[in-house]
Amino acid sequence: MNVYHLFESAAHRWPQQVAIVDGERTITYQELETAIRQTAAQMKARGIRPGDRVLVFIPMGIDLYRTVLALYRVGAVAVFLDEWVSWRRMELCARLADCRGFTGIWKARVLSWFSMPLWKVPVKINPDHYLKYAPEESAATEVEADQPALITFTTGSTGTPKAALRSHAFLQKQFEVLREEMDVQPGDVDMTVLPIVLLINLGVGATSVIARFKAAQPDAFDPAQVVQQVQQQRVLRITASPFFVRRLAEHCLKNNTTLPSLKKVLTGGAPVFPAEARLFCRAFPEADIRVAYGSTEAEPISVISASVLTHVEAGGLAGLPVGKVHHAAEVKIISITDEPIALKPEETLLGCPPSEIGEIVVAGPHVLSAYWNSPEALQRNKIYASNGKIWHRTGDSGYLDHAGGLYLTGRCASLFFHAGQLICPFLYENWLQEQPGVTLGTIIKRQERVYLVVELSDPEQESVLRRAAKLLPVPALECLVMKKMPRDPRHHSKIDYAALRP
Repeated sequence: MNVYHLFESAAHRWPQQVAIVDGERTITYQELETAIRQTAAQMKARGIRPGDRVLVFIPMGIDLYRTVLALYRVGAVAVFLDEWVSWRRMELCARLADCRGFTGIWKARVLSWFSMPLWKVPVKINPDHYLKYAPEESAATEVEADQPALITFTTGSTGTPKAALRSHAFLQKQFEVLREEMDVQPGDVDMTVLPIVLLINLGVGATSVIARFKAAQPDAFDPAQVVQQVQQQRVLRITASPFFVRRLAEHCLKNNTTLPSLKKVLTGGAPVFPAEARLFCRAFPEADIRVAYGSTEAEPISVISASVLTHVEAGGLAGLPVGKVHHAAEVKIISITDEPIALKPEETLLGCPPSEIGEIVVAGPHVLSAYWNSPEALQRNKIYASNGKIWHRTGDSGYLDHAGGLYLTGRCASLFFHAGQLICPFLYENWLQEQPGVTLGTIIKRQERVYLVVELSDPEQESVLRRAAKLLPVPALECLVMKKMPRDPRHHSKIDYAALRP
């Protein structure tokens, strides 16, 4: 059973249940299934066949999921582009995926005529024209479990984005693991800004409320509008990035606003430090708030309660706890190296002793095993064991304690040696979160000089920060203040280290 079959089953069991609330538009499961059958008929009429890859550039909403599920019904592969992508990145992804079809908003379709990579895509589909087609009556196309279903792209913050290839079997496993962690039930009302989560909701019979939030314009986010949505729709759960949850929490505390219907919050995509966890717990005291650690290739690896994080030493430099490893995953800590790792048949992947910092690697049924058309990415990011197990190299550094708790110490690429000691900038980011007036900050090394780089919400605190920084165990540390720290484009929560220039 693939993701489409899960949705179809939910639609037959709860036809009148609202599936998606998208602004002023609302669609039931029965209405959505009919629209998907119409869209599938359109796809077939335009020449899309099982196995074809179709580039999809549609904002998160009813039309996106109508399109993706129609592709699954046809047996095609959805190549998903985040709505924040630049035109240059869209062209790059089109070349990487080598698609037969392209469907997107009108602006993207117009621009595609002036882009060689998109112009070469033979089939262009207008997503608004599905209403011209009668719903197909035939059953959904059957596909093998190991056939490709979804291609998404990593942010590419450390180079060319990787095309992560998800099979139908992989999506099913990820569905099971995330559904268990979210504890989503039929009839639940979930507000999500994480695209994969909405697919899970559609497979269960839950209602998904599309937040008034544009990932491409995070600075334009108005939490007051989201508060209104939560109250009007009686939202039970929010699944979103830490940036989204933080802005919402700050607004609620500032305006003394409560959200009585909100009982669960699941956030992920970026670290949540103790200071942030305390903010979340103050703003949503009645909610069970959980923080997931994972990556595009492995989600989740572990989960921790925000209430546990509130008790972690404020500004500590011992690593950020991210919880016990999920029971579906297996984690090891290996020595950090930039080189690919190839095991001989008789070799076993060796892990570091407890509390020793190394690279976090993970294996499990919900851990991605393939990239599309990228042998270099496979060689760099995967470790193949003789027993058939495939380990994914996360690129994150961390350690396991004696009790099996997992701790983060930052990206491996961001670690550096200075004056004979290993510096983990991530640990100082935790310390900076506790300093008055600091919004975001880190430590970087450029040409043998070490800088504490920060973004301040209160410029008057700069002198206080400079005095505090002198007490840090980092020799010859220089303090620089930026008007705006560069952030990752997907979640707007993590620091974009490559873009930092002192």
